[in-house]
Amino acid sequence: MLKSFFHDFQIKNLFKAWIGPFLSLSGLILIGAIGYRITEGWDWGDCFWMVLITISTIGFGEVEPLSSAGRIVTVLILGGGLFVVQLTLQRLLRLSESGYFFRMKELRWRRKLRKMKEHVILCGYGRTGKEIASQLKSEQVQILIVENNLHRKEEAEKKDLNVLLADATLDETLLNAGIINCKSLVATLSNDAANLYVVLSARGLNNNCRLIARADSEEAANKLKLAGATAVISPYVAAGRTMAATALRPIAVDFLDLLAGSKCEIEEFELSNNEEKFKKLSIRTISGLNIGKKSGAMILAIRDNMELKSNPSSNEKIEPGQVLIALGSKHELFKLRELLKDILKAKNESKYFK
Repeated sequence: MLKSFFHDFQIKNLFKAWIGPFLSLSGLILIGAIGYRITEGWDWGDCFWMVLITISTIGFGEVEPLSSAGRIVTVLILGGGLFVVQLTLQRLLRLSESGYFFRMKELRWRRKLRKMKEHVILCGYGRTGKEIASQLKSEQVQILIVENNLHRKEEAEKKDLNVLLADATLDETLLNAGIINCKSLVATLSNDAANLYVVLSARGLNNNCRLIARADSEEAANKLKLAGATAVISPYVAAGRTMAATALRPIAVDFLDLLAGSKCEIEEFELSNNEEKFKKLSIRTISGLNIGKKSGAMILAIRDNMELKSNPSSNEKIEPGQVLIALGSKHELFKLRELLKDILKAKNESKYFK
């Protein structure tokens, strides 16, 4: 609320810069129209029209032949118009030198940031960050990159990506990036210490945010998990596993690559821990909920605590706190989310809700 007030205060201050030229122009138009009204006796529409074409120097022609007094009014309007134009140009130069237009651009950018919801915050646009951004963009996921290197910022903007030039380890930066309303945050900064700071800050600001972090060592991975990271990925370990899987199970790896480029997606649906929500269901099984027919999506697995049940039967019972892993198109997964909306975990729901 305080930030919103401060933002409105900044906007008012920026608009104050135009009050002088606006009042001068409005006063000139009004006084000129009154002058024509008195000297020529025209109706107000003709008076204002004559003032406008005089000030703009368009000069379509006089509404009616002017009297001597009317010509004097016209000369005064032209002189006043030159004064207002000079005042406006001087104000523009002063505003440009003081960084006014940069501040206006910054405010528009911050307003855009505040409107972002369910987006992914990507901290760091290095080699790993570029690949992540490319994949997310291909999936049409709203993404915001936080990068403190100007060259990398410009490189990301050339690819039509939203970039916030700031230090991702600061709480203020994460708040500006929309950590409260984001879907998840990915920390891929150049060193483990920086990623640890990001995870600690993000977890403190949003306890329900999904945090994915990069780690270069097993020790760093353990510390990141203790700090609150939902998942920790080591590029070297991940690459090794992928290469081993390609050697042993090439068809499975090819299937995942094909899946990434298709219309099908895999999504997780985290169920509520609140038992009261499940009491409204008469039947709790997959077949009882008629998930396949109503949504078209397929339940691939159910994660219950640390246990993963793959290819669950239609008679499998769903329980509070479970995570359903489903396969389907965006439309099918959307229908599944609508079907499960009454038992899905709320954003403000504690992990240990009883």
